Amino acid sequence: MSHDAHLPGVLAIDAGNSKTDLALVGVDGRVLGTARGGGFQPQHTGPQAAIAALAPLVEDLARQAGVQLRPGGRPLTDHVSACLANADLPVEEQRLHEAIAAHGWTTSVHVANDTFGLLRAGTDGPLGVAVVCGAGINCVGLRPDGRTARWPALGKLTGDWGGGGGLAEAAMWHAARAEDGRGAPTLLSPMIGARFGLAGANAFAEAMHLGQLDPARLHEVSQVLFEAAEAGDAIALSLIDRQADEVCRLATVALTRLDLLDRPVPVVLGGGVLASRHPLLIDNLTARLAAAAPLAEPRIVVAPPVLGAALLGLDHLGADPAAHRRLRDAYPTAHPVAA
Repeated sequence: MSHDAHLPGVLAIDAGNSKTDLALVGVDGRVLGTARGGGFQPQHTGPQAAIAALAPLVEDLARQAGVQLRPGGRPLTDHVSACLANADLPVEEQRLHEAIAAHGWTTSVHVANDTFGLLRAGTDGPLGVAVVCGAGINCVGLRPDGRTARWPALGKLTGDWGGGGGLAEAAMWHAARAEDGRGAPTLLSPMIGARFGLAGANAFAEAMHLGQLDPARLHEVSQVLFEAAEAGDAIALSLIDRQADEVCRLATVALTRLDLLDRPVPVVLGGGVLASRHPLLIDNLTARLAAAAPLAEPRIVVAPPVLGAALLGLDHLGADPAAHRRLRDAYPTAHPVAA
C-alpha cells in the first residue's frame, strides 16, 4: 500500500475520563486498527493539548493499516466520529471540533458527548435514552426527529450525583466520620483500610493527600462499597440505593421530556459501574424503572463505547447495513438486563 494511501472509512474516537479508545474502520465495516490511550481531560489541559495527545494513537492506527501519515499529505480517511467525555457544552464541542480538524486526519469531523456513543452502541437507530455511570454520570435521550434531552453534567455544580468517583467520595465521607465518631458505624472504614494495607479510611485519605497513592486509585473505593453492601452494611446499601434512584430519575426525566413514556423505548445503560452488572444495583434500578417507566426496555452495553462512535461514523457516510453488521460482529454489543 502506498505510504500516502487514503483509506475510505471512519476514524472513531471514544474518549473517557479514565481511558481513550480509537478505531480505524473501513466503509465496509472492517476494523483496520485499534489503539488505547489514557484519560481525556480537556477541561484541565485545554482542547488543543487533549487532542494533540491522541496524535500518536492515530499514527499507530495508520501503521496497523499499512499507511504512513505525512505532514501535509492526504487525509488518513473520510470522517472523524468523536464521542468525547467532558464535551458537555456546545462551546466545548466546537472547540474540540476545531482542534481535531486542525490535524488534518480527515476532511469531515463530528464531535458529540460520549453518551451519544453509548446510545448508538446499544440501539439500531436514533431512538432511545442512554445513561452512562462510569467515573461520572450523564444521560442523553434522542428521537428520530432530532429532538434531544441533555444535561450539562458539570458535577455537583449542575446537580449530578454518583458514578464511580461520586460513590467513592460518598463512601469515604461516611467511612471517615464513622472512624472518628462523627457518624454512624459502618464496615467501610476497616474494609477501605484492608484494601490498601492501611489502618482505615482516614489513613487512606492522608496517603492520598500526601501523594503516596495514585489519585486514580480513589475509584477502587467504589468497589469496596459494593463489597460492604454484600456484607449487609446499611450505609453502603443506602448509597447503592441512591445511585439506582439517580439513574432511574435521569432516564425517566429524559423519556418524559421527549414524550416517550407511552411506547417501548430502549434505555441503554453503560459505564463501568453499570456494566459490572452488580445485582444490588441493577435489580434495584430495574425495579424502579419498571415502576416509573413500564414500557422502557433496559439493556446493558458491554461493548467498548468506541463501537458507538464508529457506528455513528458509518451512519454519516451512508454505509450499507452489511457494514454495520460486520462492525457489530467485531464487538460484543448490548444485552437485555434480564438476560
